[in-house]
Amino acid sequence: MNTLWLDDDRFHDQCGVFGIFGHPEAANLTYLGLHALQHRGQESAGIVSSDGTRLYAERGMGQVAKVFSKSHLERLAGTMAIGHVRYSPAGESKLVNAQPLRIESARGEMAIAHNGNLVNAPVVRSELERSGSIFQTTSDTEVILHLIARSPQEDLESAIVDALKQVEGAYSLVFLLPGRIIAVRDPRGFRPLSLGRIGTATLVSSESCAFDLIDADFIRDVDPGEMLVITEEGVASYRPFPAVKIAPCIFEYVYFSRPDSVVYGRSVNVVRKRLGRELAREAPAVADLIVPVPDSGVSAALGYAEESGIPFEFGLVRNHYVGRTFIEPRQSIRHFGVRLKLNPVRSLIEGKRIVLVDDSIVRGTTSRKIVSMVRAAGAREVHLRISCPPTTGPCHYGIDTPRRSELIASDHSVEEIRKYIQADSLGYLSREGMYRAVGDMKAEFCDACYTGNYPVAAPREGKAAVRAAGRIPWERP
Repeated sequence: MNTLWLDDDRFHDQCGVFGIFGHPEAANLTYLGLHALQHRGQESAGIVSSDGTRLYAERGMGQVAKVFSKSHLERLAGTMAIGHVRYSPAGESKLVNAQPLRIESARGEMAIAHNGNLVNAPVVRSELERSGSIFQTTSDTEVILHLIARSPQEDLESAIVDALKQVEGAYSLVFLLPGRIIAVRDPRGFRPLSLGRIGTATLVSSESCAFDLIDADFIRDVDPGEMLVITEEGVASYRPFPAVKIAPCIFEYVYFSRPDSVVYGRSVNVVRKRLGRELAREAPAVADLIVPVPDSGVSAALGYAEESGIPFEFGLVRNHYVGRTFIEPRQSIRHFGVRLKLNPVRSLIEGKRIVLVDDSIVRGTTSRKIVSMVRAAGAREVHLRISCPPTTGPCHYGIDTPRRSELIASDHSVEEIRKYIQADSLGYLSREGMYRAVGDMKAEFCDACYTGNYPVAAPREGKAAVRAAGRIPWERP
């Protein structure tokens, strides 16, 4: 039986986290918060709550609305809770890996939710296994729990710091213990984490859009390297890690974060529109209509249209109710996978010169199908514009990306990519244009997927991994 996963030619953020302390409807608000973070992970969801004496957990495979029923939420007692949504790479889509992970140890009950990726987790895991640790999951998050359990530090906060000093990479973490929540962001701040308040209750979330849904107030970002301990006494802030150069992920602006969020102190929607404006200046096109590739290309396309003066229309309509399909028809149905998700509006496109605006090109296979589909709808010309630089390397800090060998821009020129996707022209935004859109040419971000400059040493892709990837359609013989 074949499974067609329609987002295989997209990047996937692997997680979203949420936590709330001091609210009588902690589980219900966490459920709603996870709804707002659903775009960060769709394969599993979980909530762990506490009444101050013990922890209660509910987890399941699928999206938030599928996992949680009224009875599930009623079992999640207490005034504090943490939640998690997860996207898992192939082979790891198992209930055992769904978070938050909950354990019982000599330090008591504890639950953890993690957004990010630990680049040295395989090495640390091997060392722990050699010394007797038994792992229940394939998640790098479990490594942190084992390190905490083994720490010689007496108090839990010190044990968490001790454990995190032994790992490398990206982590925005939320811990739940009876009586407190602990939130930690790695010293480089790879992945976002926000602090909020609703009434007298304190919240943390991967994005501020989750606060909007429940009428909570956004207070500020949790700073890189900051640890917050949230108890009945309030919020205590600590900075227990050595200072390093920060490197928040710039791709959060390009694609991952919702446009209604505030990330790293900036409105995502404002930055994306600026990306489109810069793109229009750098890669203009003689055209009749600007059409976004929904949903992630919409804000940039609006900026492109405003700067260029070319009319904007939703010439592609997205079906939001698509997940996995277990049937795939014969090739007689053209562009089947893309058509399940996108469909052109012929009355808008026919006879027009179209500028398609999208956030990125990964393998190029989906872009090729979209260009072909728009031509089939009657477009005279199709010009593709991308609101970021060419993606030439994978991410190792919490975004599931293809191997370098599968990224079309890793060893193909813009002209070669244009020919493959069969567009009349192709234009990417420059790195300089991207930083102008952010509003600070000297801002510190991780842009390793464009530049290859990885802030933390990443595992190398061996020849065996490249061979395992197989030949892809655009690969040279």
